[in-house]
Amino acid sequence: MRFELIVFDWDGTLMDSAGAIVASIQAAAVDMGMTPPDEARARHVIGLGLHDALRYAVPDLPEARYGAMADRYRHHYLAQDHELTLFEGVGQLLEELASAGHTLGVATGKSRQGLDRALRQSRLGAVFQATRCADECHSKPHPQMLEELIDELGVNPQATLMIGDTTHDVEMAHNAGVAALAVAYGAHPRAALEALSPLACPASVGELALWLRTNA
Repeated sequence: MRFELIVFDWDGTLMDSAGAIVASIQAAAVDMGMTPPDEARARHVIGLGLHDALRYAVPDLPEARYGAMADRYRHHYLAQDHELTLFEGVGQLLEELASAGHTLGVATGKSRQGLDRALRQSRLGAVFQATRCADECHSKPHPQMLEELIDELGVNPQATLMIGDTTHDVEMAHNAGVAALAVAYGAHPRAALEALSPLACPASVGELALWLRTNA
């Protein structure tokens, strides 16, 4: 086994939620009387913590209004999150990895409340041995989430793999000294991901599963 610990991002990697996040950011900006960010700008902030995301997505919004916009974002997102689903094949992939003896974790830009809700709805809570969220650690690409997971689970960084769909995930992995795999079916474009030299850039969950069977 090359990677004892495999850490997944959530939105855009395991759950098909990037479109809902973009729409919710844009709608919240309108509610706040701001010009909504275009899709590319809104997609770029997926995976970041709240302040970093708003600072980039709506740079003219005063920081004192971040809490109000976060409330409007949650309003729009929660209206549709019960309809969101995992990417096809994710459940089977996670079960296969766990059965093969890998330890699984999550490092996400979601809040703890948001991740716990998603784990309940997806019934995946028992699959993961440890998780970290953006309101518990520094925002990606800071390495704190991965460093804490590695420390909690007692795994060597060289035996750890981070899998995500954004440049923030790949940069976090590099900053933590762990290997990175970037999936090209999520929030960020393939070219931006490949520019950071991940181990591979699978275009589907099926390709991801095949790579992991062969290389993990």
